[in-house]
Amino acid sequence: FMKWSAPLIPVLLLTILGASAAHAVEYKSVGNNPAILYNAPTEKGRKVFVAPRGMPVEVVLTQTGWSKVRDVAGDLAWIEAKALSPKRNVIVTVANLKLHTTAEDASAIVATADKGVLLELVAPPAAGWVKLKHRDGQTGFAKSSEVWGE
Repeated sequence: FMKWSAPLIPVLLLTILGASAAHAVEYKSVGNNPAILYNAPTEKGRKVFVAPRGMPVEVVLTQTGWSKVRDVAGDLAWIEAKALSPKRNVIVTVANLKLHTTAEDASAIVATADKGVLLELVAPPAAGWVKLKHRDGQTGFAKSSEVWGE
């Protein structure tokens, strides 16, 4: 049995509470212009990728003027925070995504999208479905498990 010292208990409680606090996943998209992703939070870092406009990313860490992001493949890189937009897009991760009129498998299909297609997030996921919009204007519901970035 370990004996705890009184001054250590508040520190441990703060650590436990901090670790148990839910960390919401934050997604953003690359803004109106392509952006360079770096291996470090500086323009002097090695350029690793040019992210196309609208590409969704998961923000993992934010540091003065920079964000460490994860892409759909799971790769991590740094991007200038000013290059990101709060506008939310997703990437289709299945071969033939179906956009339905309602959040039900039996509802009519309004459009389909191939793997890798970028769609705009219209409404956050609810009950396993997400409302999306194609750049051509079609709007519908798809299973949230078939897209990344929601």
